[in-house]
Amino acid sequence: MNSRSTTFRFAALVFLLQILTATALLLGVGAVLRSQARADAVDLAETVRTDLLATYADGGFAALTHAIQARTGSPSERTTVLFLADDAGRAVAGSLLQVPLGVPPARGYFQVKALRHGQREPEAMLVRATPLAKGGMLVTGTVVENQRHIFALLERATLAALALSIVFAGFAAFASTRLILNRLRDTITTLGRVRAGELSRRVPRDETGDAFARLGHEVNQALDRVEALNAELKLATDGLAHDFKSPLTRLRSALDRIVRTVDSPQALEAVDQALAESERLIAMIETALSITRAEAGIGRESFVPTDLSEMLATIVEIYAPLVEDGGRRIDLEAPATCILPVHRQLLEQALGNLVDNAIKYAAGTITLSLDCQPTGASVTVRDEGMGIPEDQRAQALRRFTRLDEARGGWGAGLGLSLVQAVAHLHGGTVDLRDGAPGLAVTIHLGPLIDDGSQAVESQR
Repeated sequence: MNSRSTTFRFAALVFLLQILTATALLLGVGAVLRSQARADAVDLAETVRTDLLATYADGGFAALTHAIQARTGSPSERTTVLFLADDAGRAVAGSLLQVPLGVPPARGYFQVKALRHGQREPEAMLVRATPLAKGGMLVTGTVVENQRHIFALLERATLAALALSIVFAGFAAFASTRLILNRLRDTITTLGRVRAGELSRRVPRDETGDAFARLGHEVNQALDRVEALNAELKLATDGLAHDFKSPLTRLRSALDRIVRTVDSPQALEAVDQALAESERLIAMIETALSITRAEAGIGRESFVPTDLSEMLATIVEIYAPLVEDGGRRIDLEAPATCILPVHRQLLEQALGNLVDNAIKYAAGTITLSLDCQPTGASVTVRDEGMGIPEDQRAQALRRFTRLDEARGGWGAGLGLSLVQAVAHLHGGTVDLRDGAPGLAVTIHLGPLIDDGSQAVESQR
């Protein structure tokens, strides 16, 4: 998947949002639980501290010592931390062996690890040290070792949950993008079929009313308009061809009659030149109309299964005498059979233009080759002339473009344009490359229908 595509960005957004949501939820819950547990422990310890300080205020150091001893022996105070030290720091009463290290007096509650009487290992506890007014130190708190174990388990569970959330986020991103692509598949397939020439193809009707349904509806509306314009173009081009050819045909007939009545050599030469120009003009109009119709996709209804090997053999047979008169050779490299649905008339005209160009503007052997594959076919016309510079090949495919080497001829600059239009009509492309030496022009005839209905049969 392209990292710059909208689909990838949408998938990445879904993935990141899922991860961020899971992280915020899990860490947030953990933080709230830790905060609440600390608050409860502090509340419990603060209640005990307040009671003991009240006892100290009423009865002094002795009463405080007695109260701590009573609480230390009570089963209900198993999680309570109590310690009383005299002025010298010696233990007087309580459950601790000594004042916990790192606990500053009168600075709030701190979590430390200390050893209590009757325990083998130090325990985590929240404690607070309170200096007494008449000397000594009171340490109160609560044991939080069990909470520490619980929160350690919670941390491991959070990490496991985050790992699972990454998997689920990846699945959610994949599922969401596949859902979008599936919703767009019919539209994409329809546009591909229309590009291949099925102008009557439409996106299936969608009653959901969402954005994808509206997109399909707008595409169908646009395709209806394209089909209507294409039909109008066909009518216009047919009428234009008739309107142009009729006066030109009458002009040619008039010139033919003049030839039979004129005796002057100068007049005959002028009439012959006029006849040649009229023929050239008729050919230009027919070629230009063929290009326009091919580029509009008009003519695919005339596709018929054609043996391309046999068609190329016929072209070679037609041009062989003309090539041999120039002291050159024309060869054919093709499999025994290669059957493909094509517009035979236009394809023959395009290949004929390529051979004509090779005869007029190139040198050496002319080679027609055919590569037949299950997905399509490629026809190449190669010569051994000067070729076309790489920086002029794109220009050579434009209409009415004549390169410097060809300006002395009678061409109108439409030959390669027709070749490109015919390739487009067949769902393919045209490549101009160095023939080493000369020029190699390849017409790729691509499959018109992706589902394989345009099959290619090849036997060598």
